[in-house]
Amino acid sequence: MAGPRSIEINILGRAYKVACSREEESALIAAADYLDEKMREIRDSSKVIGAERIAIMAGLNLAHDLLNQGGGSLLGEARARLSHCNTLLDSVLEDQDKLF
Repeated sequence: MAGPRSIEINILGRAYKVACSREEESALIAAADYLDEKMREIRDSSKVIGAERIAIMAGLNLAHDLLNQGGGSLLGEARARLSHCNTLLDSVLEDQDKLF
């Protein structure tokens, strides 16, 4: 796995340097392009002015979409899986103690 490197992304016409691994580069560029698209839609279709306010509105819209599409359940699913893993580990450790 390659170490972090700096790539340039563009959002609303501004360039930003972001560190990421070579493996994550295409996903980061795709995410930046998607965010840029959403921010441009907000800027062009509303009275929201200023990059910071547009970014907040885009973030809220993306979070809302994620939660409505079931992404909000990912946290609960992750917790359930971790709890199951903990239970399995406890069981294995108990069995190990019985052997010794």
